[in-house]
Amino acid sequence: MIKAIGFIALGFACMEFSGWFIHKYLMHGPLWIIHKTHHQPSKSFFEWNDVFSLIFGSVAVILILLGIDTLDYRFWMGVGISLYGLLYFILHDVMVHRRLKWFDRPKNTFLKGIFKAHQAHHKTNLKDDAVSFGLFVVPKEFFKNEEK
Repeated sequence: MIKAIGFIALGFACMEFSGWFIHKYLMHGPLWIIHKTHHQPSKSFFEWNDVFSLIFGSVAVILILLGIDTLDYRFWMGVGISLYGLLYFILHDVMVHRRLKWFDRPKNTFLKGIFKAHQAHHKTNLKDDAVSFGLFVVPKEFFKNEEK
């Protein structure tokens, strides 16, 4: 059971760090043609950028299917990637972008930091001027308390 939890945590952490790298260097690089739809106003619920979620989700499904017979590390890493994807959907698509109106703006300091970092990321519609590329790997200045 400890190994399973470790592999879940590893899958989750790998998603955050690979997601940060892919977002910074590929999505804001050669894959900008797809990702820019996320930085432009849209009246549609879906955008071309959602293709990336399908790709990451496919990796999780493949790992789960490859490891389901023996519940080996592939299964648990797929579970970790899936948990990351679920949390990403809730924080990014629901809380920050409000694609579904389930929650109000966050009041928790940590969630407010994530929210502010993502808002800063979207201050520009240009590929080269963005900051803060991770969901949890966020520059610490976004977690400073606001003065009242």
